[in-house]
Amino acid sequence: MRGNSVRLAAGVAVSALVAVGTAGCGGRQGDAAKDDAASKVTCEVTRETRVGIATGNATGVYYVVGNALAGQLSGATGGKLTGTAAETGASVQNIEQLVSGQYDVAFSLFDTAVNAVQGKGSFSAPQPVEALARIYDNYTQVVVRADAGITSVADMKGKRISTGSPKSGTEVIANRLLQAAGLDPAKDIQAQRLDLTKTVEGVKDGSVDGFFWSGGLPTGGLTDLFTTAGDKVTFIDITSLLPKLTELNPAYQAGTIGRDAYKTAADTPTIVVPNVLLVRKDLDANVACAITRTVFDKKDALAQANPAAKGISLDNARKTEPVPLHRGAAKALQDLGGR
Repeated sequence: MRGNSVRLAAGVAVSALVAVGTAGCGGRQGDAAKDDAASKVTCEVTRETRVGIATGNATGVYYVVGNALAGQLSGATGGKLTGTAAETGASVQNIEQLVSGQYDVAFSLFDTAVNAVQGKGSFSAPQPVEALARIYDNYTQVVVRADAGITSVADMKGKRISTGSPKSGTEVIANRLLQAAGLDPAKDIQAQRLDLTKTVEGVKDGSVDGFFWSGGLPTGGLTDLFTTAGDKVTFIDITSLLPKLTELNPAYQAGTIGRDAYKTAADTPTIVVPNVLLVRKDLDANVACAITRTVFDKKDALAQANPAAKGISLDNARKTEPVPLHRGAAKALQDLGGR
C-alpha cells in the first residue's frame, strides 16, 4: 500500500461501485439458469443473465472486490452477464443464501467452504456447492486497544471482544482461536457479535477492547482505525495457536501482516486462510465459466479496487479440494492455463 493515495483510491472505488452493489436487500438477486449436465461447456452466455454476488461487510475486502467483479461482468461478456453485489454477513450466511437460491456467487473462507461440503461445523448436512476458483488469502487480524491489557488471546478473558458478524467466517475463526487458547466463547468473554463498521466504532469509543477480523490486506475498516487511532491500537501475534487450528483444518497457514499494510511500526506474524468463490452445483456451466474467466482476465481491475486481489493466481486457482470445482470453472481454468 502506498499511504494515503491508496487509501483514497480504495475509498473512491467503493463509492463509485455502490451503484452496482445492493446492500443487504432481500429476495432473489439473479436469474441464472440451471445447468444441463449433458451439454457441452462453451463459455458462451447466450441470453441476458443477471447474477447476484454475496460479499461481506461494507468496509471489508469481499465487498469491494465483489462490487468490482460485478462491474466487470457486462463488458467481459458483451453485455450478456450483469452482476449485483450485496453486503452480507459473509461466509456462513453467504453459503446458506447461495444454497437457498438468493445469490448465484458467494465469497467464502476456505475453511467454511470445506465445512459446507462435508456437513460439519455450522452445517448439519453437506451443501450442494462447488468452487469457481481459489482466490486471494485472508489474514486473521486480531486488534486490541493498547490500554486493554491484552497481549494474547488468552488475555481476552472477561474482556469486551468483537468476534465478527453472526454467521461470518470471521466468527468461525474467532471462536476456534478462543477455544484453542482455552476459553469458552460463550462464557469467558463479553462477546460482541458486530460487523466491522460497528466494531471499529466500538474500539474508537472504548466500548470494545479488541476484535477478530479475517480479511484481505488492506481492509478499509482497519486502515481507518489505524489512521485515526494510531498507537492506541495494536495487533497481537496469534501464531502460537496455529498447531491447534491445523488439527481442525489444514487450510490454516502461517503468514505475515506487513508493516506497510497499515503503516504500523513492525510486521505482525499471523494465521492466513485462502478464500474461494462458490456457486451452486447446478448453476449453468457457461455462466460459471464466463464468471471464472472474468475473475482472471480482469484481475488488474479487481486489484485497482483493492490490492488484496493481486493475490489471485492461476497457480492456486485449482487448489480447492475437498471443495470440487464446478465443471464450468474447470473449463475456464483449463483454457486460461493454456495461454
